Amino acid sequence: MARKIRFEAVYPFPPEQVWVALTDAAAMSDWLMPNDFEAKVGHRFTFTTKPAPGFDGIVHCEVLELSPPERLAYSWKGGGIDTVVRYALSAEGTGTRLIMEQSGFTGLRGLMISKLLGGGWKKMIEARLPAAAARVSGGRYDRV
Repeated sequence: MARKIRFEAVYPFPPEQVWVALTDAAAMSDWLMPNDFEAKVGHRFTFTTKPAPGFDGIVHCEVLELSPPERLAYSWKGGGIDTVVRYALSAEGTGTRLIMEQSGFTGLRGLMISKLLGGGWKKMIEARLPAAAARVSGGRYDRV
């Protein structure tokens, strides 16, 4: 049985502002990990982080879906997992509802990794992503 990680949050920023935080490489580096992301379907990119036992610190990804400012999906492969991360954004009042899912965790290793990643994603979705979205309006990133 496959397992997934899912978080939902509402941010006090318009969808376009949250979208920049999700798709600007510098913004993604601030809230998630250093990367060479480009907002193009088919673009292959990597996230890099500190290596750990069984993980070289590199997450190999490919942009699978891109529908600004509503949907983004990319593959996430590394450390023995092969998953997909999806974001769905929708306007909610003057803010944005974000739904984030990482799916495809299988087997015992997948279950263990999903539990580890779940704690990290919680911090990212609840604190680091909204902080990056707030910096968008301050002109810190290239695109608005």
